[in-house]
Amino acid sequence: MVWAAALAGFVVGVLVRALADGFEPDPVDPRAEARRAFAGLLGRVRLAKPVIEPATAAVFALLAWRMEPVYLPALLYAAAVGSALAVIDWRTQRLPDVITLPSCPILALLLLPTGRLTDALLGGAALLLLYGVLWFVRPTAMGLGDVKLAGLIGMAAGAVGWNAWVAAALAGQLLGALYAITLLVLRKADRSAEFPFGPFMLAGALCLAW
Repeated sequence: MVWAAALAGFVVGVLVRALADGFEPDPVDPRAEARRAFAGLLGRVRLAKPVIEPATAAVFALLAWRMEPVYLPALLYAAAVGSALAVIDWRTQRLPDVITLPSCPILALLLLPTGRLTDALLGGAALLLLYGVLWFVRPTAMGLGDVKLAGLIGMAAGAVGWNAWVAAALAGQLLGALYAITLLVLRKADRSAEFPFGPFMLAGALCLAW
């Protein structure tokens, strides 16, 4: 199961790289960009300095190793979407709604067989609210895309359990803070510098597997 998941993750990583190549930092028409990105997905498939592919394979393998089989369809879907969003955000500082928003109802449907849909929805709403407050207090520190992503992460973590929810919520903030401190210490940025926060939120979400 773990090796099969790792192989599937590698293939997903190839597609993630191709999909991410279709998004730009500041598109004139985000909807048209999204249509082009998905329509030309297979035409952009390539392997170059593979980092994304083994990383996605490792995430899939971790979930297959640690999680109960009933959770895997939902969590592997969340991992695939999260990998794509992490790469796109890192490259463009954007979390496209065309990926984030439809993923919430899809994830909810995939979580139905777990019997934990109520907890998932509560977890999603709670983390969405928390990040919404953080955005309202300091809108320069994160974007609305991060708030929407928080809902997706909260659903996945809430379905696993509230301990996993707390760990995922705190880990994302901690990883982002550590990265910001590292930039300051190395004098790579000042206090006003902005960086994509989504990848750190998603990396922190992996705590649900522990």
